[in-house]
Amino acid sequence: MSEQPTHHSGLERLESLKKRAELGGGQKAIDKRHGMGRLTARERLNLLFDPDSFVEMNQLAESQAVDFGMQKKKVPGDGVAIGYGYIDGRLVFAFAEDATVLGGSVGTIHGQKICRIMDEALKVKAPLIGLYDSGGGRLHEGFFASKGVAGMFYRNTAASGVIPQISAIMGPCAGVAVYSPALTDFIIMIEGQSQMVITGPGVIKSVTGEDVTLEELGGSGVHSQITGQAHLVAKNEEECIKTIRHLLSYLPANNEESPRTVECTDDPFRQDDTLEELVPADFRKSYDMRLVIKKVVDNGEFFELLPDFAKSIIIGFTRMDGQTVGIVGNQPNYLAGCLDVDSSDKAARFIRFCDAFNIPLINFVDVPGYFPGVKQEKMGIIRHGAKMLYAYGEATVPKITLALRKEYGGAVMAMCCVGMGVDQMLAWPIARLVVLDTVTAVNLIFRKEIKAADDPEAFRQKMIDEYDHKYSNPFHAASNMLVDAVIKPCETRLQLIKALRMLKNKKRPEPFRRHGNIPL
Repeated sequence: MSEQPTHHSGLERLESLKKRAELGGGQKAIDKRHGMGRLTARERLNLLFDPDSFVEMNQLAESQAVDFGMQKKKVPGDGVAIGYGYIDGRLVFAFAEDATVLGGSVGTIHGQKICRIMDEALKVKAPLIGLYDSGGGRLHEGFFASKGVAGMFYRNTAASGVIPQISAIMGPCAGVAVYSPALTDFIIMIEGQSQMVITGPGVIKSVTGEDVTLEELGGSGVHSQITGQAHLVAKNEEECIKTIRHLLSYLPANNEESPRTVECTDDPFRQDDTLEELVPADFRKSYDMRLVIKKVVDNGEFFELLPDFAKSIIIGFTRMDGQTVGIVGNQPNYLAGCLDVDSSDKAARFIRFCDAFNIPLINFVDVPGYFPGVKQEKMGIIRHGAKMLYAYGEATVPKITLALRKEYGGAVMAMCCVGMGVDQMLAWPIARLVVLDTVTAVNLIFRKEIKAADDPEAFRQKMIDEYDHKYSNPFHAASNMLVDAVIKPCETRLQLIKALRMLKNKKRPEPFRRHGNIPL
């Protein structure tokens, strides 16, 4: 008679399998990671979630592959930990890839596990966080893994605009491990530790003959400064995890909710006389728009995104009167605040995120126009610039625009003015809302008269003064209802908060189409 399994033997087997799953690629591999200053997948998840709140799912799932010696490499969990827990008391779903198991490669079960946790997050409409650390698809399993890989992309797309998706690149990632993050809302990288590439240096060398290191090809510097893929860069894993938690604090759980309102400890109606000094009345002088933003928002706290990419525009989250708002601001310190190909892309995607998740938008405008030049035209500034127009035109959340100084040309519309569906259009007394700056406009309009005048310079100056008085000021715009109010700089905070309070219950119209066709 064969021995029947006992309750006791079942418990032992469970403990053995759980221990094996937690060891991943083995103690030696874990020690090696710790020696490099890196955490294991489960250590990362425990750090991410509130203490003792993470619940792991499908811990004992394992690869069913048997070819190429794979039956000897089976590990419970198959190189990814998935589950749910609480961050600041709010339900969140997450997965963390384990690079100690076959390099974190995405096999059939590995992919199915990630798809499973994505499905769960969508069912209950809670945020999803992916901690990526993978060399890409698992070659040992051939085409079998493709369903899980494709399923991840499909679910990333299905979740877009429904639940916030945040990706952290925790190590070298390639292929599927970079395309999936690229479909999410935010990407955080770690300096010197994480890289994102489609193909590695070895393949590039064999195909094109180019010599390049993994860091040069897809390090955090490349993606935070050149490609704009990495929204934020952390110095280490602990800072990366803290950044995720901080970012989540500004966001709602899903598209049907609004972000949490926190108690405002900063006087909503305080005035600030230093704003007038901070922004020079001489339009030829630059200043840092970040300083203006920080003086106006709650407690000077501004969570900037993509700070080193497309620096002529500033985007990020903050709070006004305790309420999360999205900030879009021109940066006169860089390219005079002109819009270009990259800054248009950067702003448009942020605007669309805020609109998807019920986050009001405030625009701080000081823009001389689109950046001129052959290079920009050939890079497609018309199409890229149109993305901002589309994003603002489509957005139905509260939209408030403040013109500080320059608001010239097509960039006026791109920064959301009357006619683009702005809810409140405010301006400082020194602002100029015109098609062109006065001197250029006068030179074009009166070029024949200037040439024929007895004293061309005196005539030009007379026309400049007249044009300034008639058109190049916010009072002319206000008289035509193109500005709702001209406000004193010191009153900026209280006027913005009053507008936000008024717009709190703005209704979002039901969509009457599947979707528009944004000029991608």
